[in-house]
Amino acid sequence: MTTDSITAVEAGPRDRVHAVRHRYAHRGDRATVQDWAYTLYLSVILGAVYVAPVVYLVRTTEALVSLPSAEAATPVACLVAAAVIGGAQLTGRFWGPLVLKPFLLHVFMSTDLSPTDYLGTIARRRLAYAGLGTLLAVCTATFLTTDLFDRPGSALLPQTLAVAVGIGAVAPAAWLWGQVRTVRENVLLAAAVAGAAAATALLGRSSLLGGSGPWLVTGVLAAAAVLLGRSAFRSVRTVDLARLARESARAAEAQTFAWTGTLHHALDLYRPQPHGLTSALTRPDGRLRGHLAQGAVRAVRTRGRAIAAAVFLPAGGALLTLGVAAPDARLATLSWTAGAVGVYLGSGWVGESWRGLRDELTLAPLLGEWWGGMLARTLAWPVVAVLVPVGLASAVTLLAGRPPQGGPADAVLLTAGSAVLVLGARFLREMKMNLPVELLLPLITPLGDLSALRVFVWQFDGLVVVLAGVLVMNGMPSASGAALTALAAAACCVWAGLRRTGWSLRSLATRLRRA
Repeated sequence: MTTDSITAVEAGPRDRVHAVRHRYAHRGDRATVQDWAYTLYLSVILGAVYVAPVVYLVRTTEALVSLPSAEAATPVACLVAAAVIGGAQLTGRFWGPLVLKPFLLHVFMSTDLSPTDYLGTIARRRLAYAGLGTLLAVCTATFLTTDLFDRPGSALLPQTLAVAVGIGAVAPAAWLWGQVRTVRENVLLAAAVAGAAAATALLGRSSLLGGSGPWLVTGVLAAAAVLLGRSAFRSVRTVDLARLARESARAAEAQTFAWTGTLHHALDLYRPQPHGLTSALTRPDGRLRGHLAQGAVRAVRTRGRAIAAAVFLPAGGALLTLGVAAPDARLATLSWTAGAVGVYLGSGWVGESWRGLRDELTLAPLLGEWWGGMLARTLAWPVVAVLVPVGLASAVTLLAGRPPQGGPADAVLLTAGSAVLVLGARFLREMKMNLPVELLLPLITPLGDLSALRVFVWQFDGLVVVLAGVLVMNGMPSASGAALTALAAAACCVWAGLRRTGWSLRSLATRLRRA
């Protein structure tokens, strides 16, 4: 027996895990120095061209959220903490800290090491990085959106930093909890977090604590981090390794798509599979149901996405209406943008009709050349499912709130224009095919090669259209001009989406004449 073999036998689990990860990290296909240099260069370009001007504009204008006292800061801190914990849980259900490279996980599973030895060691390191990233993100958001850092000598600033540290500590624990615990336990935790946040916010707004509401939030977050962390790490030894292997394989495939192909192909791997209600698509006599009924049944077959759409669409419509009707320019722009993004996200969760339209445009016409029938069959449900909740939420918001600044007609025009813009952006995004080769060609500018930036914008083109469209509409002097601008932008998105599926002007006109 050699000295190396004796050392390997006597090494503990921690050293063995470290040795395997060290060998795997130094394999031949790892990133080179040139790769890291290009990534750093691209990050600097993005920061200089996009991030720096936004930071300058935000810091030179009035803060979006004013927090003059601890009583006002406590509810905001509770809301942010609850949102971060819920987001961490949801992220853990799809991509948790225990997800490894498939080959590396296979190596560990083939040894005599227990799951706690290799998964726990790797999870601790990842949770530390996640906590640091969350802390930096919360501090940056606080710096950009609030006026706390404008008063360096205020007693509220150290309390806010303590809350940020507490959020940075509890978010990684919730991330791990979301992966190792069941769906029922995650729902119970989300309900408990919501209840605790509401109780803490009410207590912090009262005069009982004497301005120490943020310290109470910090204490609650610290206790939650300890309890969740201990409970989650104890569950690591009982994790389903077969399910973890499937999650790791899917994550590796999604990462490959994200780096070498398109992001929507990577996200498709995480789309829930429809189940149930198959017979509800047809009538008792065997004929298909109507267009709206088919779309509704297909939406309900993926209940999670349908519930998310039912939440995001009315909420987005209400925020959208508040944004176009609010007299305060600062909060109006923020509410308008958040509402448009919420409607954009919800419009993609109302069913699979968008994808059906793309397939019918790109594949053989299985159901004939009737153009109008195809549009009615595929677009009836998503358009109605988006416009009806947004319209109802907008009407309720206008009736329940104060009269809009420019009158009800202007608010209706701006809301309708924003909804049409969102539908156009969603059509553009869903007609996306494979990554065009021309985007990989060099784009030489005075700032250098920006081809990677073009790929980044192409990946998020729908969201870019929504954000840019809202900002342009917000800068228009009249509501009618803004609505016409949104309509023109939506028409451009529809035309660009058709071009993505291979339809030129001549072939489109020929098909319309055949209808």
